[in-house]
Amino acid sequence: MTRLRAPGSAPHALCERPARGRGSLRSAGACLLSGLLAFACTDHAGNQLKATTKPTYDNKTGRLKELTFDSNRNGRIDTWTEMDGSRPIRSRIDRDEDGKIDRWEYYDKRGALTKVGFSRSGGDAPDAWAYSAPNGRVERVEISSRADETKIDRWEYYDVEGPARPDGFGRLLRAEEDSNGDGKKDRWETYENEELRTVEFDENGDGIRDRRLTYKGSQVVLVETEPDASGHYTKKVDRP
Repeated sequence: MTRLRAPGSAPHALCERPARGRGSLRSAGACLLSGLLAFACTDHAGNQLKATTKPTYDNKTGRLKELTFDSNRNGRIDTWTEMDGSRPIRSRIDRDEDGKIDRWEYYDKRGALTKVGFSRSGGDAPDAWAYSAPNGRVERVEISSRADETKIDRWEYYDVEGPARPDGFGRLLRAEEDSNGDGKKDRWETYENEELRTVEFDENGDGIRDRRLTYKGSQVVLVETEPDASGHYTKKVDRP
């Protein structure tokens, strides 16, 4: 499996238009509150707000169970938030308003955003989930080749301190992978300046790294095998 990323599929701030930066996570709940306060300043705005902010209540308990919202204030509903009373649980968002959900937000019991799901392939379900560092930058992305968040098989880790790329993410630093779906990590990658530098493999499923390839550009320049008890490779073969 190669590095997985689809242009335009990474998470980005809900209150921004899709073309802007994507490297920080903000919640629909926070934007909903600020949008309601800022938007309801005129009669026209108030009418439009009423038309697009639609609550749905549980018939038995009377508790709020869903709330819709127009995040970019163009008169179209683009956000559907599942609620437990006043607490948001999950949000489904159509950022580009093409009729397909392309962002999924998940909240904890305090209503704080914990992760953002997105589809790298533009599908109807998320197949990757982004987690942020304390500074709001995306720190880790968990990926499922089966689009099942209980079966993650790739983990990517990003720099959260250095300069951001045009898509808002920091540099990819390393990645781990379960290439055969047995629930164990068996491939480890490191990156330098956005290029693959090393790949290590567990080739017999014992949890020990057995082989390491070192790259220069797209070419393998060093092959290391036969690790000792400390994990140091004892056999090295240079590649021309």
